[in-house]
Amino acid sequence: MKFGNLNYFYLLWLIPALTAFFIYAFRAKDKAIEAFLTLNLAGKLMPRISRGRQKFKAALLILAVFFIILALVRPRWGFQWEEVKRRGVDIIIALDVSQSMLAEDVKPNRLERAKREITDLLQILEGDRIGLVAFAGTAFVQCPLTLDYGAVSIFLDYLDTDLIPLQGTALGQAIRTSTKAFSSQERKSKALILITDGEGHEGDILAAAEEAKKEGVKIFAIGIGKEGGAPIPLPGSSGGFKKDSGGELILTKLDEVTLQKIALQTGGSYVRSVTGNLDLEKIYQKGIQEGMEQKELKSTRRKRWEERFQWFAVLAFILIVGESLYSEKKRAQ
Repeated sequence: MKFGNLNYFYLLWLIPALTAFFIYAFRAKDKAIEAFLTLNLAGKLMPRISRGRQKFKAALLILAVFFIILALVRPRWGFQWEEVKRRGVDIIIALDVSQSMLAEDVKPNRLERAKREITDLLQILEGDRIGLVAFAGTAFVQCPLTLDYGAVSIFLDYLDTDLIPLQGTALGQAIRTSTKAFSSQERKSKALILITDGEGHEGDILAAAEEAKKEGVKIFAIGIGKEGGAPIPLPGSSGGFKKDSGGELILTKLDEVTLQKIALQTGGSYVRSVTGNLDLEKIYQKGIQEGMEQKELKSTRRKRWEERFQWFAVLAFILIVGESLYSEKKRAQ
């Protein structure tokens, strides 16, 4: 047996509570009668009232409440096998983990904000496979394409700026690594979400974008940060910032032009994030779900359990109706 909603089991405390209430009520009623009337006189004034019938009516109400609770938890037994087909899009999220992503022009910083937005995205995915690529001066697959969103979340937690020792922003390599993470047999339903400040890029980026386009990959670029720039906190320091060889403060600036070119070249789109709102939900719903063809990703068989709450609801109804019709008066002799 399975249950559809275990949360309602906490209502079972009502059963002993109602039982205690009725016991108290009957005893209080007996004491009140004894205080004003003798038992013989009470029998003459209320000759047709049956205490046994009153207790039986109370038992019917308690039993009805019990069956209502059972109906609410939705018991299920007996099942049928049904085929479940999952359709969706393959999505790779390439996240910049270079030290410039520690800039705090987006709170708490660019990297942490991006990770939180990705976590929110995982909550609304509808059957799509998703993978993670981390990049800085080089790129590697952190999590291959999977339908296990819980596993993706665990890998996401480990993404940090000390994950890749080689610093820089190798956008070209990030695109190529992400493209290889998709199935080479498919030429559609591939989306790459590229989250970066776009600064300090290395390699032939537009050539990498063209290769991705030939493989059927659409790139949705998200530029995170401000054009005016922000200082880069020193890892492990308190209040210190990175400086150049001349002692001047280094500012990390958003390079929007490059990111726009990448997105447009592959038929995707570019979004600028200056407040930490990456618009991932909008990109997913409008750009990916509505703008891309979905494919069958997985076909499985699962058990469909039969709902049985109706039986308990009917029993509760019968008991309530029966209690209301059942008289507490003795039968006429």
